[in-house]
Amino acid sequence: MYTFWDYMRNRWPRDAGLRIDHLLLSAEASARLTAAGVDRDARGAENASDHAPVWITLTDTAGRKRMASSKQVAQSAPSRKSSRASKAAKEERPLLAIDGDSFAHRSYHALPKSIRKGDGSAAGAIVGFGNLLLRLWRAERPRAVLVAWDTLEESTYRHEALEAYQSGREFDDELVEQLDALPAFVEAFGFAIAKKAGYEADDFLAAAATSEEKRFGRALVATGDRDSFQLASERTTILYPVKGGELLRIGPTEVRERYGVDPAQVPDFIALRGDPSDKIPGARGVGAKGAATLLNKYGSLEAALKQGVFLGQEKDLRLYRSIATMDRKAPLPKLATQTPTWSRAAAVARSWDLNNLAERIEQITKEAAAAK
Repeated sequence: MYTFWDYMRNRWPRDAGLRIDHLLLSAEASARLTAAGVDRDARGAENASDHAPVWITLTDTAGRKRMASSKQVAQSAPSRKSSRASKAAKEERPLLAIDGDSFAHRSYHALPKSIRKGDGSAAGAIVGFGNLLLRLWRAERPRAVLVAWDTLEESTYRHEALEAYQSGREFDDELVEQLDALPAFVEAFGFAIAKKAGYEADDFLAAAATSEEKRFGRALVATGDRDSFQLASERTTILYPVKGGELLRIGPTEVRERYGVDPAQVPDFIALRGDPSDKIPGARGVGAKGAATLLNKYGSLEAALKQGVFLGQEKDLRLYRSIATMDRKAPLPKLATQTPTWSRAAAVARSWDLNNLAERIEQITKEAAAAK
C-alpha cells in the first residue's frame, strides 16, 4: 500500500512507490480503528504532490463512524445509496478482475517449454499465471479476485455477426491443455472465475468493473487487451502489461494521451480505426489519428453517421462498434470479500510436482502469520 511515488524515473506510471506516510494512533485511538487506506488516485492528478492522502476511520464512544477527512456529513436518515458508499469507502480494498486468457498466453510464450508437471505435461503457463496471481495479490491486496476466461469451443454473437472476427487464431495443444486446467487452479486459491458460452473474458471484466462501481468501490482490471481502455474511469484502473513484466496503470488521462479520445469513445474509435488483431476492418481510409479527429469533432460515431459521414458504410460501422463494445451485463458469480485458501492452492501445485510454485504460495501464508 504505497503513499509516495517519486517524480524521477517514471515511478508513478510504473507504480514503483514507497510506503513512507503513516498515521500514528494512541492505544485508546487504535482500539477505535475500523478502516484505513490511501487515496492513491490523487497522485495521478495534474501537478499533484508526490505523496497521496492517507486516511483512517474511527468509531466514537457513541458508536457512530467518523471519517478522518475535512468533510463531515451528518444525516439523520442516511439513504441506502450513501450507506453503500460509506461501506465501500471504509473497505477501500479494490476488486481485482484478471483476463485469464491474456496472461496465460503471455506466460506460455514467455516461459521455457521445459517447465513440466510430474507426469511430463506442459506447465509453463500454469507457473507463469500462478506467479502473476501472487504478484498482484501482494501489490494490491484486493478484497476479491475474479479471473475471466474465454470459451474456446463456443462462438459468441461477435463471431456470428462478423465471419472474419478473430479468424486465423490457432493455439498449441499444450496451451489449450493448460487453459483447461487453470480455472480449477484459480478456484483452489479461493478466487472466483467467470466462464460461460457466448461470452468473452472481456465481457466479464466489464461486468465486474461496472458492478464494483455501482457499490462505490474501486476496480482494477488486469489485461493485455487495449479494448479494455473503454472501462477506465475514476473508480476503474486498467493494469496493462508492457515489456519487462511491468504493469502500467491506465486511467482516463492515459487513454486520452494514447488515443486522443475519452474512454467512453473507445468502441467508436475501434470501429473507425479498425483492429487487425480481431480482424475488424474499420472505416475505409481512416487510421488512428483520423478516428480521433472525427470523434473530437462529432462526439460519437452515431453523430458522425447522422451528419452523412461514411455514406454506405453505416451498417458495417455500427456492427464494428457493437463488436468492440464490452458486455457490461455478462453474468457474474458472487463477488463477496474473499479469504484466500493458500494452502489448498499450494497442495494442488505440489500434486503436479510444481514445488517451487508451491513454496512461493506457502510463503504468503508465512508472511501473513509474521505480520500478525
